[in-house]
Amino acid sequence: MAPLTDALKPADTLEPADTLEPAVHRGQILSFVADPGDGANADSYRYFADGALIVEGGRIAAIGPAEPILAQIPKGTPVADHGRNLLMPGFIDTHTHYVQSDVIGAGGRHLLDWLQDYTFVEERRFYDAQHAAQVAEFFLDELARNGITTALVFCSVHPASVDAFFEAADRRQLRMIAGKVLMDRNAPPDLCDSPAMADRESRTLLERWHGRGRLHYAITPRFAPTSSQAQLQAAGQLARDFPDAFIHSHLAENRDEIAWVRSLFPDSRSYLDVYDRHGLLRDRAVYAHCIYLGADDRRRMAQSGAAAAFCPTSNLYLGSGLFDIAAADAAGMRFSIATDVGGGSSFSMLRTFDEARKVARLQGQDLHPLRAFYLATLGAARCLKLEDRVGTLDAGTEADFIVLDLRSTELIARRTAAARSLSDVLRILMTLGDDRAIKATYILGRRVHGSPAAMQAPTNTQRVSS
Repeated sequence: MAPLTDALKPADTLEPADTLEPAVHRGQILSFVADPGDGANADSYRYFADGALIVEGGRIAAIGPAEPILAQIPKGTPVADHGRNLLMPGFIDTHTHYVQSDVIGAGGRHLLDWLQDYTFVEERRFYDAQHAAQVAEFFLDELARNGITTALVFCSVHPASVDAFFEAADRRQLRMIAGKVLMDRNAPPDLCDSPAMADRESRTLLERWHGRGRLHYAITPRFAPTSSQAQLQAAGQLARDFPDAFIHSHLAENRDEIAWVRSLFPDSRSYLDVYDRHGLLRDRAVYAHCIYLGADDRRRMAQSGAAAAFCPTSNLYLGSGLFDIAAADAAGMRFSIATDVGGGSSFSMLRTFDEARKVARLQGQDLHPLRAFYLATLGAARCLKLEDRVGTLDAGTEADFIVLDLRSTELIARRTAAARSLSDVLRILMTLGDDRAIKATYILGRRVHGSPAAMQAPTNTQRVSS
């Protein structure tokens, strides 16, 4: 096995992952195999207090306890020793808006005036390809800094915004999903397309980007109020013509929004039914928020294979409401946790976990820390039907992983040192952690953010760093 290096390289100098030398990483390791629920199911995850993983050709080649893994490699092979730090799959953000990076923290009494007064104003700027490219680079840097290695992303109505995002993501060899917003009414005229234009531009973008490298395209009606019946019909036809494309929109976020949908679509049984009637419920369809759904709609979501993105920071920031975890579970409705930048108030998935638990507690429910981390890794990958590629550290999957620093702040160091279990450690990280807790982010086995590990060349399996 060739010597390991852990150099940080600019995105435009990355070599193909299958040309990289094999790499070995040692540390605490966590990877999920099922939903932990209330945390009682120890078979839902694999945890190695002293573990190791081998990366070859950008994929996980082996994972397990350090001693037998290290015994497989030639004597003297350098090992990236992460000490007490925790290695796990990179986070997956199932709903975010790169074009709203510069409206985080903007005002607004509620969702609809926030869109008019801030979001639409900002999104106008993305007709400019140079501006779109600059924001895309910033956004992807922030994802890496926060340990997010895959995301489902809203662009703007402008094709240039989609090209800029995918060009940046492709250079970085990221697994990303994005699409052009479809919006032909109830929005500023300069942000509206038409059914024919939306169809034409979306097809061009789908053919250009879907399946290129690690990229996927999402058919993206903003939400039902800004799309006419004709445009939703066009979106449904796109979904039929491209059955492996993603579908991405918003659903039942705000009571005023729901009343508006009812007035615009009087023949539909519910908000969800608007999408269902147009063929927009299926596997790989993700709907953000899903706060105000009835039991029938939750069951229909589960039956269709569509999934919800639970966005706690934006729901709280805009005063929209509280996602009902228990009701989702009772219906068998799949969901994940998402940041929803820029209605959401942080790029950090750790901060988002903390708010998600508070949403649960306000309803007399709970969110176990193991489940929180599952919902942003394997759980999110399952919502996207990408679990064979990302969200886990199983052998054969893509080597997108992060290193969580258990001493990133003095308080976290003090609390984790006294932790009695893995669940305690995760609870501390989701309560106190932020971007500082992301020690390093790896894409296809390459470090793209953070500090390098201590490089060791042990002559046996004895631990040489801490």
